[in-house]
Amino acid sequence: MSRPGRLAIGVLGAGRVGAVLGAALRRAGHDIVGATGVSEESRDRIDALLSGVPVVEPDVLVGQADLVLLTVPDDQIRPVAAGLASLGAWRAGQIVVHTSGRYGTEALADAIAAGALPLAIHPAMTFTGTSLDLERLSDAVFAVSAPAPLLPIAQALVVEMGGEPLVIDDASRPAYHAALVHGANHVVTAVTQASAQLARIGVEEPGRVLGPLVHASVEGALTDAPGAVASLTGPVVRGDAGTIAAHLAALADQPETLHAYRAMARATADLALSGGRIGPAAYADIIATLGVD
Repeated sequence: MSRPGRLAIGVLGAGRVGAVLGAALRRAGHDIVGATGVSEESRDRIDALLSGVPVVEPDVLVGQADLVLLTVPDDQIRPVAAGLASLGAWRAGQIVVHTSGRYGTEALADAIAAGALPLAIHPAMTFTGTSLDLERLSDAVFAVSAPAPLLPIAQALVVEMGGEPLVIDDASRPAYHAALVHGANHVVTAVTQASAQLARIGVEEPGRVLGPLVHASVEGALTDAPGAVASLTGPVVRGDAGTIAAHLAALADQPETLHAYRAMARATADLALSGGRIGPAAYADIIATLGVD
């Protein structure tokens, strides 16, 4: 017998995020009544994480569920919600949740027009799409956006999954998501470029060289956030324009890395100047050395 407050949940899009969140909600006692999955990878995830849950068509799933996890790529949220609305699938009082960081509840406009209750819940973590993610949810912050009367529902769902809810206004979602992408994805890009540069000069295990430095730098920046000027190191905060010039020459045959180096060095110089780590003369010298792309 179901416990009071348990929901019939449908996972519309059993990708890495949907299957894991569905499994987390199932672990919390909710009933996963169905999932959609077209690719072999999605069906394998359903078997692994949502064992026994039937694979059904989207309109059938929405018809069975009290809460629909609409875990599709960002650009598909509006079209899928609209398509289901055209079929009359949504119903008043039904909860629909998307997990995009970029969008607030406005992406669910067609479901809202049919009386559905919209929630935007974004876990600020990466997903492997395996059971390993279930334990990592306990360390994750989830951005939640919803009309004020529905915020307690969004927050309760996050807590049930083991996460910590953080309320973000709909209008602030793009800025929130940009911060996460810049602070996480772009770090991966920088480390990848640095690793490739070390490999080019014959370093066999770039990760061993970069690892301690990168970990210490990121941990220092997180500790000092949002200012982070105390953790800045390197030629910019030393005012060492000659070293920067040597770096630019060494990267001349790697245009993508050179472009990224210049952009981040300028941003670092701005941060160092505003935080008092370098003076105006050193700043001007560094900017002149960096030149124009």
